[in-house]
Amino acid sequence: MDLIETAARWSAAWRERDAAAVADAVAEFSDPDTPEPVAGAGLVAHVEAVLTRFPDLVLDFAPAAGAGGTAVLTWTLSGTHRAPYLGIPGTGGTARVDGVDVLTVVDGAVRVRRHFDRVALASSLGHTARFLLSDDEVQEYGISARTTMDRTDYPRVLTFTYLDVRDDVEGAEVDLLSTEVVKSMRASKGFLGVSTFEIGTRKYTISAFDRPESIRAVHARPHQRSLRKFFRGGLCTGAYTSVWVLERETLHLRCPGCEEMVDAGAGKTCACGTTPTPNPLF
Repeated sequence: MDLIETAARWSAAWRERDAAAVADAVAEFSDPDTPEPVAGAGLVAHVEAVLTRFPDLVLDFAPAAGAGGTAVLTWTLSGTHRAPYLGIPGTGGTARVDGVDVLTVVDGAVRVRRHFDRVALASSLGHTARFLLSDDEVQEYGISARTTMDRTDYPRVLTFTYLDVRDDVEGAEVDLLSTEVVKSMRASKGFLGVSTFEIGTRKYTISAFDRPESIRAVHARPHQRSLRKFFRGGLCTGAYTSVWVLERETLHLRCPGCEEMVDAGAGKTCACGTTPTPNPLF
């Protein structure tokens, strides 16, 4: 078997973005995105998923180098990111990463192992990696974000919601919808900010408002579109929503000058005559 010839057919199929030809070129394929090696229809589906994420994908292969039963192809990938990948919603940005395909002959069949750095690919799209435990014997871990309005008002009402997603792809779609909802709320004078966090497959949102009447800001068109996707479009497996109205509050701040703790919520001043200024809540 001429591995260099097989490597040429393999690289040509990728250049043509022909999923069927890619699958026909080799017996088996694996890369960081395949938990187990794939072949045949499974490989076709894998290539089609890659092309959905990066429809104008370009794999720039260097000439193959080989010896004995092994051939090596180095390459550079570039493509426009159009669909979720690694939990990242389609950004419209250009992804770029270097990698290598190692072709070997096993029992008379060619198998390919692709190596590339998924962290480097994510970084090319402007995303920074965070490495977390999924859980331990005490707690689960996740990530968080916030949107601030740079207001020092403290809220009189909070909304608390969570959505349960099936996987990273659905999670990325929820993130895009959530971003549109938050953008629409920023136009409301009563909206103070939002914090989001996710743990496992559950996405939480806490939104702050100056008074209960301001919650109507949530029900703009993007929110209605999200509701339709949830109730009619099969998005997510469950959701919880709630509204929490203030019962009482206190605000104590330390004076930056004399270090005295001051009841700023009651408008008190410290011994040096200063009323500390709070930072925005979100």
